[in-house]
Amino acid sequence: MAQISENKVVTITYDLSVTDENQEKVLVESAEEDAPMVFLFGQSGLPEEFERQLDGKQAGDEFSFSLTPEQAYGDYDQQAVVDIPKNVFEIDGQIDSEMLQVGNFLPMADNQGHHMQGKVVEIGNDSVKMDFNHPLAGMVMHFDGKVAEVREATREELDHGHVHGEGGHHH
Repeated sequence: MAQISENKVVTITYDLSVTDENQEKVLVESAEEDAPMVFLFGQSGLPEEFERQLDGKQAGDEFSFSLTPEQAYGDYDQQAVVDIPKNVFEIDGQIDSEMLQVGNFLPMADNQGHHMQGKVVEIGNDSVKMDFNHPLAGMVMHFDGKVAEVREATREELDHGHVHGEGGHHH
């Protein structure tokens, strides 16, 4: 039976909980059997410690581990919350009020062309407060799950750096 290692396609199911301000675990995401997480081990872009915790496991193995902010998406950075002039969000002189709503995540690019997701925190008369922290920044994350499948990656998946087919990327 295949073990999780570099360049293997890994399918897992899990529950992700975070520790809230009262030190209680709150479920924030589940990947169930009908919609599991599928990724190319070693090229997933997931936190290094997340992959290290799964390394060597095989189909049927269960896992339970926690990641600190330092092992995952870092501490919450107040400087990543910025005010952006409202006119930046205009398309043909108009602001799409469906798009520009508090709580929405919007694709943005900085002056160097780096793409990132920003969360709309507040909408003022002349500016929009955006939070560019990762949604899980500053949180302790708890994973409880099971390895559903481990297989060899195809040459095409290795060349592209991501999984194709069911649960993966479609071209």
